[in-house]
Order: sequence, then structure tokens, then C-alpha cells
Amino acid sequence: MFEIEQRLLENGIGVDEIVNAAMGLYVSHGMDEEEAAVEIKKKILRYLEDPNVSSLLLGAILLEDELFNKRKNSEIADDPVFLLSDEIIGMAIAECIGGTYARFEFTRYDQKKPGILGKLGPFLDDAVAGLIAGCTSRLYSECV
Repeated sequence: MFEIEQRLLENGIGVDEIVNAAMGLYVSHGMDEEEAAVEIKKKILRYLEDPNVSSLLLGAILLEDELFNKRKNSEIADDPVFLLSDEIIGMAIAECIGGTYARFEFTRYDQKKPGILGKLGPFLDDAVAGLIAGCTSRLYSECV
């Protein structure tokens, strides 16, 4: 939907990199890491097709480009504490996929920034963290 997978790829974010970041904080719930990685990838691909998730991701991509990439010396270049819209987008994506539990999972990924998350700007790191958090939270709920 909205060519979101391609748009992420154009920003250096492939599905495999997202899965690797997800696995960086994976907590086993009776599923080994290999199987979990496959299931998380399936969920990510599924939710990239969801119009709500993909529109929020698209918003993050456009904001990242407009407010971060094109303005390297802007007030948000260092992801300041007063910038909250990036966190709101990430939490919205997480909750859209995984409900309230996913908000807590989002916080783990937002703070630790494993894998590709540590290389992204302020909007995309939170949007992708939200995608990961929603998918991992849903996986954990299904395993319990």
C-alpha cells in the first residue's frame, strides 16, 4: 500500500533490516529465534499492506525528508526532547497493530534502538520502532 516497502527501501530500510532490529530485543516466549524471525517478517509484510499503518509510515517518511533530511541544521537535527510528533507516530503505529501492550514494547525499542533504528533520523526511527513493537507485541500475545 502506498508503495511503502519501496519507499522504506529508498530510505535504506529493508524488511530484513527491520527484522534484524526486532530480533535485537526479542524475548523468547517458547519460540526459538529462527522461527520468531520468520513470524515477525510475515507480520511486518502484512502490516505494510494495512492502510492505517502504511499511511502513518508514509507520514513519517515525508516528515523525515522535509524536516530532517532537507534541513540538516534545523532545530530538530538532534531529535530534541520537545519534538513529540515522532514519538506519537511511532506509538500510533505500535498500538494500531498490537494494542496497548505494544506501547510498552515501543518504549523498549525507542530507548535501545537496536540495529537499523540507531541509524535513522527522528521520524523514521520511531515509525519503524512502532512497526516492530506492534508486530513483536502481537507475536508475544499469540505465543502466550
